Amino acid sequence: MPTLADQFRQHFGHREHLYGVLLDHLADDLDAGGVTALICRDVVGTASRGDAVQLRLLAGLFRIVLRGEAPPLAAFYPSLGGAAPADSVWPVAEPVLLAHVEELRAALAIPPQTNEVGRSAVLAIGLFAAVRVSGIRRVRLLEPGASAGLNLNVDRYRITGPGWAWGSPSSPLVLDTQAADAGPVDLEIVERRGCDLDPVAASTPEGARYLTSFVWPFDLARHERLAAALDIGRAHPVAVDLAGASAWLASQLAQPRGDVLTVVWQSITEQYWPAAESAAVREVVASARARMPLAHLTMEGVPPRQTGGGYDISTHGPELRLDGRLIARSHHHGPPVLLLPEPRAVGGSKGHLG
Repeated sequence: MPTLADQFRQHFGHREHLYGVLLDHLADDLDAGGVTALICRDVVGTASRGDAVQLRLLAGLFRIVLRGEAPPLAAFYPSLGGAAPADSVWPVAEPVLLAHVEELRAALAIPPQTNEVGRSAVLAIGLFAAVRVSGIRRVRLLEPGASAGLNLNVDRYRITGPGWAWGSPSSPLVLDTQAADAGPVDLEIVERRGCDLDPVAASTPEGARYLTSFVWPFDLARHERLAAALDIGRAHPVAVDLAGASAWLASQLAQPRGDVLTVVWQSITEQYWPAAESAAVREVVASARARMPLAHLTMEGVPPRQTGGGYDISTHGPELRLDGRLIARSHHHGPPVLLLPEPRAVGGSKGHLG
């Protein structure tokens, strides 16, 4: 297994933006026994790539900046209007790390929660497929690992593709799947609910800041769509229960429901579950099929190591599966969506996690 410092260096593998530069410096400082080693002392030697410790640390640092407690460092964050050159960031960042060691150490225990709303575009395509297969157009939507529940508002966004559109025509959030053959079906979401081990109250300033901290500060488009989703979420709050995935699903799926199609969906969350929890979720879903029409949509996959050129979605993008059947791949942040099997969709489309 790569050392933690190597995981930092390999996440992007380049210095083309603020986080690529910061992770290089953090890795060097970790190897040298500096403040990064102090912050990471409890996870060195035990953290896997799937734990994404580097993203947890960067988000913790970003939260300090978002609170206005590090004005010189804010000058390096494009989402805050900063334009300072990234190569000059370390002498400014190091004192901030030193001043917040305990907070940043605590941040390493928090799995990334971007609640990346771009994934709604991918999940919507799976939802269309589930409705077509079942023939049932009234949907009960359940999401384990829902974070703030932003993706549960999928029908309140405008999802589009070449020649088609679905969702609220007046939505301030438009998500382009770039998938020509993923036309929508007529459906109605009549119930929606989620769970999470650490639900985020997106309607509060603290919750909004928390979610914002996990979005890379140089990715302005993602910040714009998160801001739009947060506005929609304030107008249409969704219930997200404090609970583990398998126990919550067992409760939600305990009673027969023949009047709706129950869709259990999840996105980029299973990598944070213990293997036993993943198995328990599958078992709960399988046992519920005898009691109700049910579809299980999963968008899962650990991001590949990054290079300056991004990655090939058709090979490394997360898999969208409907009841285990692979139907599409996408970027880890959402579009573009490559429907499978689809020869024209395997032409080396590039995604960028950096």
